[in-house]
Amino acid sequence: MINTSPLLNYVSSNHDIQAINQWRTDVEQQLQEAFEQGQPIREVIHARSNFIDEALIFLWEHAGLAQTNLSLFAVGGYGRREMLPYSDVDIMILSESDLNAQQEQIVSNFISSLWDVGNFKPGVSVRTIQTCFEQATSDLTVATALIEARLITGNPHLIKWPRRIVSQTWTDKTFFDAKMDEQARRYAQHNHTESNLEPDIKNAPGGIRDINQIGWIAKRHFRVNRIYDLVHLGFISEFELGVLEEAENFLWEIRHHLHRLTKRDENRLLFDYQREIAGIFGYQKEEGKHINYPIEQFMKRYYRTAQQVSTLNEMLLAYFNESVITPRLPNYERNIEMINEHFKLVDGKLAVQHHKIFSENPSAILEIFYLLANRPEIQGIRARTLRLLTLAAKRIDHHYRNNPTHQALFMAIIRSPYRLYDTMVAMKRYGVLGNYIPAFGQIMGLMQYDLFHIYTVDAHTLLLIRNLNRFKEPEFAKDYPVVSSVFQRLNRRDIVFLAALFHDIAKGRGGDHSELGALDAIEFCRAHGFTERECNLVAYLIQNHLLMSITAQKKDISDPDVVKEFAEKIGDMEHLDYLYTLTVADINATNPKLWNTWRSSLMRQLYTHARDVIRSGLGRPVDYQMLIEDTKFAASEVLVDEFALDDVEKVWQELGDDYFLKESADEIAWHTRAILQHGDNPAPLVLLRAHRKAAQDAVQLFIYTRDQPNLFATTVAVLDRMNLDVQDARIITATKAFSLDTYVVLDRFGTLLTDPDREATVIEALVKALNQSDKYPGVMQRRIPRQLRHFDIENTVDVSLNEALQQNMVEIATLDQPGLLAKIGGLFMMQGLDIHSARIATLGERAEDIFFVTKNDGTPLNTEESDLFASQLKAALDEASHQVSHPH
Repeated sequence: MINTSPLLNYVSSNHDIQAINQWRTDVEQQLQEAFEQGQPIREVIHARSNFIDEALIFLWEHAGLAQTNLSLFAVGGYGRREMLPYSDVDIMILSESDLNAQQEQIVSNFISSLWDVGNFKPGVSVRTIQTCFEQATSDLTVATALIEARLITGNPHLIKWPRRIVSQTWTDKTFFDAKMDEQARRYAQHNHTESNLEPDIKNAPGGIRDINQIGWIAKRHFRVNRIYDLVHLGFISEFELGVLEEAENFLWEIRHHLHRLTKRDENRLLFDYQREIAGIFGYQKEEGKHINYPIEQFMKRYYRTAQQVSTLNEMLLAYFNESVITPRLPNYERNIEMINEHFKLVDGKLAVQHHKIFSENPSAILEIFYLLANRPEIQGIRARTLRLLTLAAKRIDHHYRNNPTHQALFMAIIRSPYRLYDTMVAMKRYGVLGNYIPAFGQIMGLMQYDLFHIYTVDAHTLLLIRNLNRFKEPEFAKDYPVVSSVFQRLNRRDIVFLAALFHDIAKGRGGDHSELGALDAIEFCRAHGFTERECNLVAYLIQNHLLMSITAQKKDISDPDVVKEFAEKIGDMEHLDYLYTLTVADINATNPKLWNTWRSSLMRQLYTHARDVIRSGLGRPVDYQMLIEDTKFAASEVLVDEFALDDVEKVWQELGDDYFLKESADEIAWHTRAILQHGDNPAPLVLLRAHRKAAQDAVQLFIYTRDQPNLFATTVAVLDRMNLDVQDARIITATKAFSLDTYVVLDRFGTLLTDPDREATVIEALVKALNQSDKYPGVMQRRIPRQLRHFDIENTVDVSLNEALQQNMVEIATLDQPGLLAKIGGLFMMQGLDIHSARIATLGERAEDIFFVTKNDGTPLNTEESDLFASQLKAALDEASHQVSHPH
């Protein structure tokens, strides 16, 4: 019991209303102290509700409303006695009939007093019984509020009206259907997942609203005041109630801390608060763990809690629908179809033949998912069966896992032709997958504190399996034409599915998760009847699941040597096909919004180039001269009808062999045509077109201009101002001191190629800037996105010499921020370095960029110069990162 100072000690004999403000402040302090001393959160929030009751009763009587026949009801969270420090105080004044003038004045005085107190956030509605009927009929929010209306003071004869009104305006079915539609809309606003990086703990799936939803529907039908009362009615078990109450306590505690930190009614667990709240819950940095380990452990608890809540929400509401709503439908006849001795279909959903099926036949635990995956007409699992299943899943142990029958069933599920993703999600949700593969259970709810991995590890893993499965469906083939055809000719799809299942399974353990996951996979595959060769193939895919994406993003895949080196690591077409399908599915399951079609096109190019190398023979050296001649011939075939070949050759003689090795024939023809048409015009030539090898969001930019020291810095600064993000850059200087620059850019607005005015504006800005070679446009200052301020990325700069190119390769890893590339370009310019090519990779909050540079005279930096430049560049990046973390 929480004891605080009585309100009457604060108000004087002349009823000083303002004293309530100080009383509420003191009460909040006493409640906080009680909570910090170990008082359960449930008691604290209920106590707050009681103290608000006390204040409202005083104000009600002070306004003279005690002498009327009106009633004061608490509604919403206040009606449930769930009040956090900055929760709204939602109340309803109910009257049997319209208010007379005197009553209206008294009510107005009462409402004014609520605002005068200053320490309430009142939400007030004044209704008659008739207006309640009218509003509840058409407004689900009003009907829901009436269900939870709790009489605080006033006319006791009105106490039964709120629920009576709902009973008369909504049937069980119409109310249930409307609330489920409302929940579906709410889920859609939060991406239909519990695993958002910055979850709304009230409204997202698995949040407090999911618990409220159970209560609203149950209260409407069973006429109870508490979820606890449903135990005696058989609607919910003691165990399920315990899980719900523990989850609710945890969510209330998070919300309590959010209110305290923000001093407002905040429900979003933003990055701004996660670190501090994790510390309040006792998650501290541990020796040998990375800096974000406490946050990840705290959020892991949150995600697991949210998963439990959403699962119970689904199961209990399905049970209500199956046992109460559906049987009462007009002309309802239960449709039963026998499947086998263990299961039957009831109204299209799987049900056990009797309640001891799982205990007497443990293999039925996996058999039910085998049926779900292999019979597309099955609509799901009945709620009663789900209850039995979730309890049975807890009994899966090493004896169960080592049973050959169970192993065969699990692999039959993996090899099923239908609904593998949905089946695996169900196996995870009901506790089967995490118990059958304990290592998978360890990654459930595990998040990575960054902006690139937007899903928990378990959610990402299952989405990867979904993406793989989609490659065989015609509707997705148009988006992934190459990888779809590759996937469909794989001999053993179960190999890539198991590689997907285990590829991140060792995250969070420390060490190399690829190596540890490969060991887990080999043990699993051996136990499940795979040959050593097949085991090794699965392990290879896990060990190398990042190889293809790293090569495509960080290396110049137009370089034949890079492709040859990659192909030699792969070895043969079988390994390449499996790795390609796994990689594309993986990158699209990591963060679809951040992974774009330009990066996907890089993967496609790398695959096709590596395929050609493997087919022609890995041992054969690269015939550079033949590649150059082939490219020139293909480009000349395009140009021959427009220009004399002598004129074409004259342009090409100004360019080095490297140009013809790294540019495609199509691009060379585009460049050459533009240069010949431009003639001797000294003005810069700037052209834009859609990238032919990528999708519409990638734009090719071609610049032909006199060479100048600040060319790259000027160009990227202008592009940044034009809201264009550079993904790839190549700068080639012709022998007559003209520069041929090609960029691949992504348009933040997506209108560059469809809006002629914008296209003209971009070209005009570039031409103007390049004409004023002595004036660097500088970096445009932009506000740093809120989320980026919470990440502490260690800046790294590595400068090495590429012997073949005689250029320095500068690798930079730093925090992404507006104008970053323009800033880096300016730093290179000030150091007197020319940039010859660049590869830009932004992975969430992290930028990993590679530049190939020389000094202005075309020679590379020596060791001493490289070390000095690396330290200067790192210092500049450290300063920029400090400004991001500590904005003025």
